Amino acid sequence: MIVLTSHCWSLQAQSKAGSNIVSKQKEISVSPKLVVGIVIDQMRYDYLTRFYNRFGKGGFKRMMDEGFNCKNNHFNYVPTYTGPGHASIFTGTTPQNHGIISNYWYDKFSKAEVYCASDPSVSAVGSESELERMSPRRMKTTTVADQNRLHTQLKGKTIGIAIKDRGAILPAGHTANGAYWFRGKDEGKWITSTYYRDELPDWVKKFNDTDQAESYLKIWNTLYDIKTYTASGPDLNDFESGYKGKEGATFPYDLAALKDKNAGYDIIKGSAYGNSLTADFAIASLDGEQLGADSVTDFLTVSFSSTDYVGHNFGVNSIEIEDTYIRLDKDLERLFKALDLKVGKGNYTMFLTADHGAVHVPAYLKSLKIPAGYFDTDLFSENVKTFVKNSYQIEGLIEEIANDQVFFDYDVLAKNKITPEKLENSIAQFILKYDQIDKVLTRTQLTSGEYSHGLAALIQKGYNQKRSGDVVYAFDPATVTYHLKGSTHGSGLSYDTHAPLLFFGKGIKKGSTTQKTETQDIAPTISALLGIAFPNGATGDVLSFVLE
Repeated sequence: MIVLTSHCWSLQAQSKAGSNIVSKQKEISVSPKLVVGIVIDQMRYDYLTRFYNRFGKGGFKRMMDEGFNCKNNHFNYVPTYTGPGHASIFTGTTPQNHGIISNYWYDKFSKAEVYCASDPSVSAVGSESELERMSPRRMKTTTVADQNRLHTQLKGKTIGIAIKDRGAILPAGHTANGAYWFRGKDEGKWITSTYYRDELPDWVKKFNDTDQAESYLKIWNTLYDIKTYTASGPDLNDFESGYKGKEGATFPYDLAALKDKNAGYDIIKGSAYGNSLTADFAIASLDGEQLGADSVTDFLTVSFSSTDYVGHNFGVNSIEIEDTYIRLDKDLERLFKALDLKVGKGNYTMFLTADHGAVHVPAYLKSLKIPAGYFDTDLFSENVKTFVKNSYQIEGLIEEIANDQVFFDYDVLAKNKITPEKLENSIAQFILKYDQIDKVLTRTQLTSGEYSHGLAALIQKGYNQKRSGDVVYAFDPATVTYHLKGSTHGSGLSYDTHAPLLFFGKGIKKGSTTQKTETQDIAPTISALLGIAFPNGATGDVLSFVLE
């Protein structure tokens, strides 16, 4: 009797425990109809706070107020460029593993520069240009969108959208149903490649036929009275490039009149209206692809690229960048309203982040007596090669200097019986003495141990053993290889690594944290939310405090 009672109690306890397990499984595995991953190209974290009072309630503020704000989110590798950024966000790892080590890099095997999304085996669809042969094949690992496709037996769709090809292609992954980017120049059309399909779908053709791009060839003036733009410097200053054909980088800009001298429709990319065009196309994709129309989770990745073009041209302290973010906030609100209407409130999950930040224009910083400067890469390369030639009396030991890396010709080393380690050390010592160089690391150092913190750790996580060079160097703070006007990025310093990270929607808590998070944590967190396998190279952690 006692045994039976005990056994019954045991069964009841097991049943209750099993119920709890099921309950917990339901809690940690959420199936939204649609996941939307938004990347704002070149968005510093402080744009959220600097422009906060200029935003409406339905865009950035909606995500901040109703979702979860990770205020101390950083990239944990260098270089902080667009290609590596987008790949890292969606693969949950760093260039060390996914292989997208830059936008362009020197390929030691073909002995030529390659582009992160180029693929000579495919052709453009929607354009005759030979420059638009693109695919994700250079990315070595899967994305969270790939894992969702695998988990749903390819029933869940993935669509990637961006003005930039790499911003559309890399997030969507290898198994995407489609990735679409904007071909400017004299075309002004959204296109794809034969990697995805042989013909544009009807909804894309219809969108292109509306000449929506043409409608943005208009006057770009500040949305509000320019006197209210107090979060930025003066409109007329010495630190902005502007457009060809217009004297002075000051509002207003007649984009139609400036079009011919600024690569045709490409001028839309470099204005606030490029983001509006992207939002238009993303909204059209909801119906065109029937995203979120059933119970199987779909993915939509959207990268707003024009923020980067405007930042490069005008700088992070410009009224142009402030107006671009005010207008982007309204574009986000339009997209969110479309998602509410077409997918349904509470039926989608979203995250918003950036692929990198940007530095204040170094010339501006110098005018304020803040250490900053410009680095002459051509002169540096010439000096390094001269040093090696004079030291070894041998031609050709250095094969290439690119992406802040020195590449050796191993055939020449072997022929002259010079060990790579000897050449590494001599070059590293020479470079470290060079003005404006802050750090130097060699292949041996980067592959023989693991750095746990500091710039060395960031360099190591951005270092791919097969694709990277033999000596890597980093500049002093706010020192760049760029024009004297406009902003850029690429370093491991906080102005480039500190990026916004907002989560919103189904399965997401309301709240915020100043706990440090890293970009590679995003994909594992979304994977855990969905209850799917992590991307196959993922090294990030699940941000459990974000999930309900």
